[in-house]
Amino acid sequence: MKIIISPAKKMRVNTDDLAWRDLPVFIDRAEVLMRWIRSLSYEEQKKLWACNDAIAKENHERFESMDLRKNLTPAILSYDGIQYTCMAPIVFEDKAFVYVQEHLRILSGFYGILRPLDGVVPYRLEMQAKAKVSGCRDLYKFWGSSLYDQLTEGNYVILNLASNEYAKSIRPYLSSSDRWITCIFGDLINEKIVQKGVYAKMARGDMVAYLAEKRPETEEDLLECLRAFNVRGYFFSEERSTDDTLFFIRGNK
Repeated sequence: MKIIISPAKKMRVNTDDLAWRDLPVFIDRAEVLMRWIRSLSYEEQKKLWACNDAIAKENHERFESMDLRKNLTPAILSYDGIQYTCMAPIVFEDKAFVYVQEHLRILSGFYGILRPLDGVVPYRLEMQAKAKVSGCRDLYKFWGSSLYDQLTEGNYVILNLASNEYAKSIRPYLSSSDRWITCIFGDLINEKIVQKGVYAKMARGDMVAYLAEKRPETEEDLLECLRAFNVRGYFFSEERSTDDTLFFIRGNK
């Protein structure tokens, strides 16, 4: 079983609270992307990142001095976004870290796929960026089926807590033997389920922390845990859910 989540745009360096364990499995391909981004002009980089001048300058400087093998931060502590704040990995117990290291994977436009304790550096590169590198029209083609292959090696149950942008890097390669379960977090408004970005990110972080505490190992245990999830007013909605899509709503069960 694997759980997939998205990265965050903002990143930080933290080399004190937790030691990184391994280099990312696709470190060589990340270095290809690093060299390609370095070859771009500042204006080309800014267009690629679709950001303002302050963020573009920060990341231009990052890539100019980037070394993917030194001064590394464990991936789960490196991302500084709402999802990761709600996940609060800094307070995980040892058993929780063991669990997420085995089951949790962070999808990344730059690194491809990350285990929580893989060592990373701050970067900016969203999966949907129009990166025409190595003869590919975008990052989805650059990564191809490699992320799916790495994710599903010996596993057939995937809990999707990622955004559509990142789930899209896995979904096209699913086979009939895969069990793909997507969690949707929304508010019930006029009998319609409305997803609100910030609250959905918060709920995804809460869900990871919840699963790290409960530590389900089988599909049956996972589904039992998911049905019992009740954080920030979200409840599992049996009547709205299907085998592949589980709805968690606020406002009414």
